[in-house]
Amino acid sequence: MSESPIILSATDADLPRNIPSGIGRYTGFRDMARGGSARLRSCYDRVTGRTVVIKSLLPESLLDRRERRRLLREARITAQLQHPNTVPVYDIGEDETEGIYFVMKRISGENLFEILKRIARGDEATCQAFPIIRRIEIIADACQALAYAHARGVIHRDVKPENIWVGNFGEVILLDWGVAKVWGAADDDAPMRQSTLRPADEAAASEGHSPGLSLTSLDQRPGTPLYMSPEQVAGKRSIDERSDVFSAGVCLYEVLAIREPFKGGNIEETFHNILNCQVPPPSERSPDAGIPNSADQVVMRALQKNPALRYQSIREMVHDLREIDV
Repeated sequence: MSESPIILSATDADLPRNIPSGIGRYTGFRDMARGGSARLRSCYDRVTGRTVVIKSLLPESLLDRRERRRLLREARITAQLQHPNTVPVYDIGEDETEGIYFVMKRISGENLFEILKRIARGDEATCQAFPIIRRIEIIADACQALAYAHARGVIHRDVKPENIWVGNFGEVILLDWGVAKVWGAADDDAPMRQSTLRPADEAAASEGHSPGLSLTSLDQRPGTPLYMSPEQVAGKRSIDERSDVFSAGVCLYEVLAIREPFKGGNIEETFHNILNCQVPPPSERSPDAGIPNSADQVVMRALQKNPALRYQSIREMVHDLREIDV
């Protein structure tokens, strides 16, 4: 996905004489990705002269009151989390045909999971572009977004490589606040996520490194199975920011070892591993990867089963991530 060049004629054009309201101001819709109830499309904003992204419900979910409420909540949470590592929201609205929608900045790049897949396959160019130190920096940047969200009373609950966007110009964005928990707000029975919105033509995952989509269930616990904290697996309602610390630790383990630490053959085995199994440090799982001991220490502290033994804030974890010497 490349950046669109700025076209002088577009910047000098007059405003449309009759500026349509709502979604009518956007043209040239193109499908980008879709999930269980929502879709992402790129389109052109005739007023600002830029390409943007719109998230809206799929036609079959337009009349679902719960899905409408969730999408609106996601839009407002995302809009209020104004941080360099979150995506800017430009507009929120409702259309007679499209239903609830919100408009975001279009960011060029790819999600971290795609990068890890290529590294797992031994792609030389990707390995050179994303050495261990760069992968640690990406997790640290995503954690900065979490730190800001936690300060605003928001718990993400679905931190995973598919939700970490790596831009073509070095930016890192933490996406998809669709199952976020806001302190003092009703939980609204946010569902377990099987994956984020995914391109329809995405290649199958490489052996030994597969996305959360590979695990399916009718369970209603919010999050993605491979990255859930023990509190999420146990279905506890009173989770706090330390749950995000655990999920970030799973991501850190994965970017270091290029392996998911708790993956089982099915959801039940994966949940058992999260609740009961002590995983080896990343350096033992991938002994030839050159993983420093200081990175092992950060991972293993973040992955403590007992929240009281983890980092008590994501800021503490970010500090130690910045101190890792590779």
